[in-house]
Amino acid sequence: MLYSEKVMDHFANPRNVGEIEDADGVGEVGNAKCGDIMKMYIKVDGNTITDCKFKTFGCGAAVATSSIATEMIKGKTIDDALKLTNKAVVEALEGLPPQKIHCSVLAEQAVRAALSDYYRRNGIDPEPIVGKPTEHCESCDIE
Repeated sequence: MLYSEKVMDHFANPRNVGEIEDADGVGEVGNAKCGDIMKMYIKVDGNTITDCKFKTFGCGAAVATSSIATEMIKGKTIDDALKLTNKAVVEALEGLPPQKIHCSVLAEQAVRAALSDYYRRNGIDPEPIVGKPTEHCESCDIE
């Protein structure tokens, strides 16, 4: 399995690791079956994500995708963060092996889960904005 230098860099030196004590939104996604669990914390001021941290239990690709996802949404508006796709995460990391694409999907889902939690905490139904939460990880079905 060959990883890009960017994946290796984010794995060896992950950015924004940890948790935010007074987070405005927390999202946890993953599946113990595939072994990757991501927890994303966001701090929101106005409509801007001012801080973002993560804790990931999983493989190097899971750590790298979490790390780059936090970098991609930090300082951005909620609307911009909602546009984050797993494809954008893969491109930002200059590619992932096919069997590790699910890690980028988890990173996208973790961001969405944190934003959903943010909306819920503010008395807003997140579904029309964020969409239905997906707990399904297709690669976990691969034996």
